[in-house]
Amino acid sequence: MRRPSPLPPPPPSREPATDDAIRFAPEGGADDAELAAEPSGFVADPTSAEASAASGAANELADTAPVLPFERPVDGDALLSESADDGDAPTMRARDVWAAARARRRALRAEVRRFTARQRRRRMTWLGVAGALVLLVLGTVGAAYSPLFGVERVRVVGTSALPAETVEQALSGQLGRPLALVDSSEVKAALVAFPLVESYTLEARPPHDLIVRIVERTPIGTIKSAAGYTLVDAAGVALSTTPARPKGHPIIDVRGGVTSRAFPAIGRVYRSLPDDIRTQVTAMSASTPNDVTLTLGKTDTDVVWGDASDSAYKAIVLERIMAVRPPSKVSVYDVSSPSAVVVR
Repeated sequence: MRRPSPLPPPPPSREPATDDAIRFAPEGGADDAELAAEPSGFVADPTSAEASAASGAANELADTAPVLPFERPVDGDALLSESADDGDAPTMRARDVWAAARARRRALRAEVRRFTARQRRRRMTWLGVAGALVLLVLGTVGAAYSPLFGVERVRVVGTSALPAETVEQALSGQLGRPLALVDSSEVKAALVAFPLVESYTLEARPPHDLIVRIVERTPIGTIKSAAGYTLVDAAGVALSTTPARPKGHPIIDVRGGVTSRAFPAIGRVYRSLPDDIRTQVTAMSASTPNDVTLTLGKTDTDVVWGDASDSAYKAIVLERIMAVRPPSKVSVYDVSSPSAVVVR
């Protein structure tokens, strides 16, 4: 039988052959000389037209199949001829398998990085912002507690009867301390020594000023005792004691002294009076919280106030009545019931 003409050789491999490429065992048999004349990787059976057709299909498949990065293109005819011989099989080294696995992992990592690039950029942006905020907070706290913001001057404001210089001298122990470490308990202990101080607030004014705002107690009158005349405020706190009666303050005559229930009523009534009436009061008395009485010294006129309820309204009514009926012509104003004022 006439041998078919040989097929054209396969196209050259797109990657150079190396020692690590797939190798096939050579074909053995009596026709070695004839196989040597055939193109590389092609073995044809001269007695089978079907084998020739199959070889041609294999060559076409090998030409169009994609080439993996870890192996050399294999001729389809060679695969068919090699698989036809059961005694020989293709061999693959373990290094080729590991190389293919590493190449696949690298490709997967590259794809993951490409698809997560925006997420990584967003994460880095948030981490940068958070780091900047942390550094800002730490720097601010560190500077606040450092000597850079130490107290160099104490200023006292809001005093009138109390000398501000005396209070500043009492608070000189805070000089040199950072503003954030000013001891409020030490400040309170220093201000307790001044009876005129009713309340106070501390204000740190960077970089070096400590402001102390003081609210002084308002005296309402004097209480006569064996020690002299004691000036007290509406809470019964003794502000000062002098042998002579202080000018401009009425005398308080209350049963039980500053600890009685009648004393707070006198304080509320006195603080509700308008300034023009308050300056005319020279004496205040009460035996119970319900019978507060005021005395206008210039005319010796009594004002029967009653209890301290509705004191603001009673003060307005008294001011209007006094405008119509001056104290020089009246001996008693009874505003205990402001809706029915009695004038005598």
